[in-house]
Amino acid sequence: MFKNLLSLSLFFICFSNSIGQSYDLSDIKKRGELRQIGVPYAGFVTGQGDGLSVDIAKAFAKHLGVQHIFVKSTWGDILADLSGKRVKVTGNDIEFISKHKIKGDLIGTGLTMLPWREKLVDYSKIPTFPTQIWLLAKSDLLIKPITPSGSLKQDIIATKTLLKDYSVLCKAKTCLDPKLYNLEFYSKKIVLFEGTVNDLIPASALKNIADTTILDVPDALIALQKWPTKIKIVGPISEKQLQAFAFPKTSPNLKKEFEKFFKKYKESGQYMISVKKYYHNSKTLKNTFPEFFKKQ
Repeated sequence: MFKNLLSLSLFFICFSNSIGQSYDLSDIKKRGELRQIGVPYAGFVTGQGDGLSVDIAKAFAKHLGVQHIFVKSTWGDILADLSGKRVKVTGNDIEFISKHKIKGDLIGTGLTMLPWREKLVDYSKIPTFPTQIWLLAKSDLLIKPITPSGSLKQDIIATKTLLKDYSVLCKAKTCLDPKLYNLEFYSKKIVLFEGTVNDLIPASALKNIADTTILDVPDALIALQKWPTKIKIVGPISEKQLQAFAFPKTSPNLKKEFEKFFKKYKESGQYMISVKKYYHNSKTLKNTFPEFFKKQ
């Protein structure tokens, strides 16, 4: 009886450990699979088996000589799916809440580099995409796009100041969280969206849930491709930001190998082929982020 209980206990201990285990480079090669965690979003993951981040992850898997596996997640779960930890976020601080089942080896989905996220995961040293938070409005709204002053800080203040007469749609616990940009001090009304990030523009511009919405550049460009006559860009809400692939803090060799791979991937020209494939207005990207794309 005691032996049976002991065996059963050891089984559950081993099972529990396997649920929470992350894998480094040698483990992934032995397993023969690279699991990319992603959220269908803004041309990075289209939901049709491709996207900029999917293209990069597939090429990385080929580089490693393993099979690529895509693991669909949500913005609420994605960091826990990689780190095995659920946390409460307050500003740039995090508080551990509970353990979570690890579901993948890396995140590739247009993940913005934010200070609190860096306490939970490690980003690749080479960013995969530039971004920024913009304010968008319905095209028939009286609010007028700002005139660029030549100073990004002044343009951000000018854009935020326009919100005193308008409501703004945001998404908590993402890079579109109004607290990250102090919008509660500027906007007439903050509306927190309960749906997915992909539905912000339809909710704001097409269903009139709010007068305006904040959106990062990649998603804004996709939205302008879909609804060119329905929305307009008002101005910037944030400084320029960067996005990157994210790795567990226990997988330093996998991150290092990705950085070596991605450097060559960009130098080969394949990166810009994918960018132009998923973002038709790539000229806007180059004009907005000349430093990032100067060698592309």
